[in-house]
Amino acid sequence: MRHLAAVLVVIALAPPARSGDLKAGAAAVVITPPTGIPMAGYYAERGARGVHDDLYARAIVIESGGRAAALVALDLITTPRELVEPARREIERTTHVRGADVMISATHSHTGPMIDRDNPFGGGSKLVRDYLAGLPARIAESVHQAEARLAPAKAFAAAGRETSIAFNRRFHMKDGTVGWNPGKLNPAIIKPAGTIDPEVPVVYFESTAGRPIATYVNYAVHLDNVGQPSLSADLVYPLSRALADFKGPAMVTAFTAGCCGDVNHINVSWSEPQRGFANAARMGTILAGEVLRTWPRLQPVEAGAVRVRSATVSLPLPAISEADVVRSRAVIARMQAPNGHRPAFIEMVDALKIRDVAARQGRPLEVEVQVVALGDRLAWVSLPGEIFVELGLAIKQDSPFGRTIVAELADGAIGYIPSRRAYAQGNYEVVSARCGEGSGERLVDAAGKLLRELYAEARAARTGGEVKTSEAGRR
Repeated sequence: MRHLAAVLVVIALAPPARSGDLKAGAAAVVITPPTGIPMAGYYAERGARGVHDDLYARAIVIESGGRAAALVALDLITTPRELVEPARREIERTTHVRGADVMISATHSHTGPMIDRDNPFGGGSKLVRDYLAGLPARIAESVHQAEARLAPAKAFAAAGRETSIAFNRRFHMKDGTVGWNPGKLNPAIIKPAGTIDPEVPVVYFESTAGRPIATYVNYAVHLDNVGQPSLSADLVYPLSRALADFKGPAMVTAFTAGCCGDVNHINVSWSEPQRGFANAARMGTILAGEVLRTWPRLQPVEAGAVRVRSATVSLPLPAISEADVVRSRAVIARMQAPNGHRPAFIEMVDALKIRDVAARQGRPLEVEVQVVALGDRLAWVSLPGEIFVELGLAIKQDSPFGRTIVAELADGAIGYIPSRRAYAQGNYEVVSARCGEGSGERLVDAAGKLLRELYAEARAARTGGEVKTSEAGRR
């Protein structure tokens, strides 16, 4: 048997970047689709009847140590690889930022357009096809404008804590099952089956002259407040308005979703309905308040070089049988039949999962995990799906960086990625998952490896030394 040894490369490092070396620029470009477009977020077709507030591609470009990276947040439900790759190519064609150095994430708004062309609830419509054809150019334009506004800058970071607007949506029930969204004041609930991530990371960029450039906010909660046929960025809209009232309308607020695959906004102990624009405004205002309370605690981030590294991770598929495929086709046919008997919700979830898994013909999922680091103090991690909260917490806990921000639905999206223990519990997210048990833990391991490698490089650069790093997993 032939043994393959890891190739070790000694990297000669440049002198550490000085604080004055950091540049930052930001921009927001409208990506609101036309009314009438099928909307995402539910297992039913609905067309957008109007626009409550515009959707944006919000981009922050940072440059230090001779390298630039872009952080892009889209007011969309997801970021399929079929969107990320052409957007990166267009960014590389129209800017000086390498496509591989762009992190593209979705806020997971359920009041945006359909993004999945294969979705039976309107994904194949001409409106969706036309919108998606023009979307990469609009994303690239946000990075182009942000790059054009690059200016000598300072970065500041801190983290708030908010526990009143996020709740784990999986519960141990009295019948021995783990329930999903079991309803308010349900007497069969025993206790939550998981936790939340209350951290509210805040990164603020301003010019060396004190001009606000951008604020990056991350929080782990599903953006599914509105539930109406009007296009909206959900809580991002009131959050952005509140921060603009504080720092001025020229400042860009980029919100990204933390790991919230099993976390939403429903407080089952509170009888009040939590739906509509009023609840989105309530949540956005509360989150903005925590960001503003955090502001006096912002600490300067010493600007080291920008570093970006990605790894391709192979994820197993869930097991399905030929009988499952036959059953899936029958359910989908009922879903698409006019005036037919609508299948049960969980039947539809399972049928679409089986369809997608079968289409891969046994090929594992190949997904990207990316880390963008600024010096040895601050790092952003991308994960490609709706990630269970404990997986994001594990990445943060194991990261050597002082501040690590994890953005889900970034650089691709394959649906739900539950933790290993959730697979035995079942219910919606597990039934829906296109990846097999242990996939989430593989992503955690890959992110941890990238974080350790970049941290070692950054520390060596700070001290003027050398670092040995494995060639494996580098891009």
